[in-house]
Formats: sequence, structure tokens, C-alpha cells
Amino acid sequence: MHDKSVNLRIELFYWLGAAIVGIIAVAFAEAADLATRFRIFITHNHPWTMLFIAPAGITFSLWVTRTWFCGAQGSGIPQAIACLHLYDMKTVDHILSLRISIAKICLTCFGLFVGASIGREGPTVQIGASIMHAVGRFAKITNVSYKHALVKAGAAAGVAAAFNTPLAGIVFGIEELSRSFKQYTSGVMLTCVIISGITAISLVGNYTYFGHVHSINISTIGWIAVPVCGILGGLAGGTFSLLLIRISRGLPGKIGTFITHYPLYFSAFCGLILSIIGLLSNGAVYGTGYSQARDIIMESNGYQSYFFILKLIATLVSYCSGIPGGLFSPSLSIGAGMGEWLKHLLPHTPPEAVVLLATVAYFSAVTQSPLTATIIVMEMCDNQEITLAIMASAFLAFAVSRLLCSHTLYSALALIFLRTIDTHKPLTPPSSPVTITHTTSPLPSHH
Repeated sequence: MHDKSVNLRIELFYWLGAAIVGIIAVAFAEAADLATRFRIFITHNHPWTMLFIAPAGITFSLWVTRTWFCGAQGSGIPQAIACLHLYDMKTVDHILSLRISIAKICLTCFGLFVGASIGREGPTVQIGASIMHAVGRFAKITNVSYKHALVKAGAAAGVAAAFNTPLAGIVFGIEELSRSFKQYTSGVMLTCVIISGITAISLVGNYTYFGHVHSINISTIGWIAVPVCGILGGLAGGTFSLLLIRISRGLPGKIGTFITHYPLYFSAFCGLILSIIGLLSNGAVYGTGYSQARDIIMESNGYQSYFFILKLIATLVSYCSGIPGGLFSPSLSIGAGMGEWLKHLLPHTPPEAVVLLATVAYFSAVTQSPLTATIIVMEMCDNQEITLAIMASAFLAFAVSRLLCSHTLYSALALIFLRTIDTHKPLTPPSSPVTITHTTSPLPSHH
């Protein structure tokens, strides 16, 4: 009886933690939208001020991150993946601390305000993992495997709450976070995703991320869009991932030396490039890209055919600056922008179908998680009529991307993140197939 009461108490902690993930994800989304509205007000009335706001804001964000919140940089998904392979719990406690999570929220919103092309979904993954990790510490969980299960559950719950797509959260936990499915993980993850999703729905309603797309029927000849979108999306997404990984590993020569020794100057340069691109696109490349992707998918507003190229460059520049922020929403908007361009070249396929196929293809190519990409796009648009075509485009893009970039983006970034901690000591016991390394020492100096 005593063991049952203890187990029930621990499960109640899990449920409470999952509900908190849902609440925080919704609050984060509202804060991000508020920051975006402030920036739109400025760019609408004084667009040229971004030539100062973007460089100064991105430099300040990087300075704050490096000085006080080391571990908050970047997407947040690589940090969650890294923590799934770390056995030094002191290091995990730092990376997944609530202090870092609060900073992640504030700095991501600030980045959106100053015009960075970043998303909030990746940071929500790290935040969800941090909350569930804190729950495990509060419940005095000592088993490392169960601690890892909580991290994975919190990360998956973060995806579910951020996109309002519970099924995608489950698949993301299996396909991206660990690429395996163990029994002790499944129950906790499923429960956390469901409770987090229900909490988010109760707060904001059962909405679809991009709205409802009406029924789409693709004719026989219209299926030509599948290989076109799959191949081009795979090439674009694979190239983006390859560039991001190589830049994150460090550039050679004088440029790499300059970035290493003068990161704040480099971030200011990134901000200047971003502001110039923003002026060229009339502000369309700033922020998450959510409204642009929604407009393109719903055909409520047209964008220039080169929008997706500018958005891709803006996203690459924003991420390489080193500030906190994710890639999910920008990747969706880049894919949608590619679809906006391709639909004029594929007149025999319904334009909304081309946009959806290009969106899922590019997203799948960047993340190399075709099932997650398929389910996210299906759930966000509430349309199952072209499920087979969406899945075919996603897997084709994944195959093309894999030819260009042999490592998945987030796993490669996780490895780079781990190497910034330590490159000398083994990450896992010898029996483990994982080959990346970790440290038993604290994170490097914040300075």
C-alpha cells in the first residue's frame, strides 16, 4: 500500500508538470505575439529604424546570453537531445535549469522584437524538458533512465503544446529526440503529451495552427508536384542544414578567427545583414514567419517569388548570430514561400496543394524527421485529403537531404553543444552505442 501511495504521488507530480508545460507554452506564445506586434508597429511606421534596432538588439541579446545564461543559446532542441545522453546530472541541472528557461523565454521574445528570424517552438522544447526535469528533482527521482524519460516527455509535451498537435508531439519524441522507443519512456511521454495538449486546448481552444484548408483533390497529372516539391525541398532544406552545421562547427581562416575572438561584433554584423534583408522584403522576413506561412497557405495574401530565399538567408543569419531562438516556424514559412513560387510552375496541381507539399518537404529536409513533418503539417492545417501526397513529399525530401547532409541537424548541433562542454571524457557507459562525448565538469565560464 505504501509503494502504491508513493507511485501515485509521483504520477501526480508528472501530471502537474505536464499541465504547467501547457500553461507556460501558451503564455510564451502570447508573449511572443505581443513582441511581434510591437515590432510590426515600429517597422510599419519607421522601417529604417531597424538598421539600428536589429544590430544593437541582437548584440545585446548575445551579450546577455554569454554573460549570464550560457546554455540558452540556439534552438533548445539540441540542448534537450544532449541532456538525453548526459550522465553528469550537475551539467544537466544547469542546462535544464528553470533560470535558463525563463531567460530563454525572455530572450526569444526580445529577439522577435528586434526582428530576428527565429521561432518559439524549439525553445518551448527546452522549456518543457526543464520543467519535467525539475519535477523529477522535486519528486526525488534518482534513476538516470527515468530522469531521461522525463526530459524526453517534457520536450515532446512542449512540441504538442506549442503547435497544438498532440500526435506530432508523440512522434517527435520518438523520431527526433531519441530515435528509439523504450517501455519505461512510453507511458510517461504519452501521459505528459496528452495532459499538456489538453491544458493548452483548454486555455486557447482547439484551434488549428494555420487554419482549415478546404478539401483538395489532386488529379493524376497533378501528382507531378510530389517529386518536384520533394526534390527541390530536399535540396534546399539539406543545403540549409549542411550550411548551419558547418558554420556552427566554426569557419576556417581569418573569418573563423574573427568570429571566435569578436563574437559581439559578428552578431552586430548579422543584425545589420538582417535589417537590410528586412528592408528589401518590406519586413516580411522578420519574426517567426507564422503569419506569412498562414497567408500563403490560406491564399489570403501574396508574396514575392523570392520571399523564401530572403527568409532562408535571414534565418541562417539569425541562428548563426548565437542568440536564443528556434527553427521550426521559420522553416515552415520558408517551405510555404517555396510553394508560393512553385505553384506558378505547376498549373495542373491545386495551388494550395503545392504550398502544403513544399512546406512539408522543406521542413522534413531540414529536420530529417519525415513522420514528424507530415503529422505537424496535417494537424496544423486540419486536412487529410492529401495525406499520401504529403507523406510521399516528406520522405522524398528526407532522402534527398540525407544525400547532402549525412547527419540530422539537431543531433549534429547537440554534438557541437556537447563538445563546447568537454571533448575528453566518455558520454555513456561502454555498452552504449552512442559515440558523442560529455563532461563531468561544470559548463565553461560564462565569459
